[in-house]
Amino acid sequence: MKNPIPRRIGYALGFVACTGLILFALYLQHAKGEDPCPLCIFQRVAMTALSLVFLVGAIHDPQGQRMVRIYTLAGGVLAAIGSAIAARQIWLQHLPADQVPSCGPGLNYILKAHPFFNALAIVLKGSGECATIGWKFAGLAISEWSLLWFGILGAWAVLQSYNSR
Repeated sequence: MKNPIPRRIGYALGFVACTGLILFALYLQHAKGEDPCPLCIFQRVAMTALSLVFLVGAIHDPQGQRMVRIYTLAGGVLAAIGSAIAARQIWLQHLPADQVPSCGPGLNYILKAHPFFNALAIVLKGSGECATIGWKFAGLAISEWSLLWFGILGAWAVLQSYNSR
């Protein structure tokens, strides 16, 4: 079954969606004062990496199935990583107040004071600031919207393997 959307357009639409989400996150941060926690920053990194996969796919317009599979795998893996980080944050946000971890040092300090993979482990454990729910839309927190969008964009990345050239 072939999707009627040309693959290059599909990748470009994925890039536009990712870029729009990143810009909206920056708007919330700078215009609305929603400072990102470490898990939010890692979600932004995953979304930025996913946008780059879509951008390179749009520019490259892969012709062979092997390259299409590479883009599909890269997009799917990045969306899964972003989803896992968002799911972790949602879990923290729904913990009872007495079980929320205490707030830890900032991400810059953690990255300077620890080797990268130790810093990554510390951040993924989460802390009190990651459990805070700020901006909401339609009853969903930013982390919940993030999980939803990572799912949509991951599916979109996989769908591109069915698009025509």
